[in-house]
Amino acid sequence: METPVDLIIGLGNPGPKYQRTRHNAGADLVRELATSLSTPLTAESKFFGNTAKVCIDGRDVRLLIPNTYMNCSGQAVAAIANFYQIAPENILVVHDELDLDPGTARFKKGGGHGGHNGLRDIIKSLGNNSDFARLRLGIGHPGQANQVADYVLKKASSNDRQLMDNSIQDALNHLPLAIQGQWEQAMTKLHSN
Repeated sequence: METPVDLIIGLGNPGPKYQRTRHNAGADLVRELATSLSTPLTAESKFFGNTAKVCIDGRDVRLLIPNTYMNCSGQAVAAIANFYQIAPENILVVHDELDLDPGTARFKKGGGHGGHNGLRDIIKSLGNNSDFARLRLGIGHPGQANQVADYVLKKASSNDRQLMDNSIQDALNHLPLAIQGQWEQAMTKLHSN
């Protein structure tokens, strides 16, 4: 059974201080997607974020970058999902992933939060429902658990940034398949890179 995507959420922290940091990889991808479709993201206070409606391969998809801090992302996700009556399984959350190297992007259907505070809050805000899909963008791991908080809030090295930007482009190339609900195909193509 194909499960198409009606809503794409790009996770990050708001404000210039956090722009282009590792933790904002998800927001970077959604911003890039909107730019590639010549569609501006506009602030929408009732959704606690910047939003747009785009058409990808003939399918209307809503985009949202929450303006809340990462650990309160669920507030924005629940607001827009409830307003447009979008079920969790039709949501794709794009986020940074410590367990993947920079330059790696992976689709995933459902699952836990893996210690990611943004995902943890979204699961909670959707009534403990974790059926949404994820697009995980690798940022690498600092090596020590006690260094993670500092690491994710910093900008990546220019080499890692280039790898991350490449993986964002790569993911965008395979996103239309996922949006149509062709997950196996999307995963196979993206994961073989």
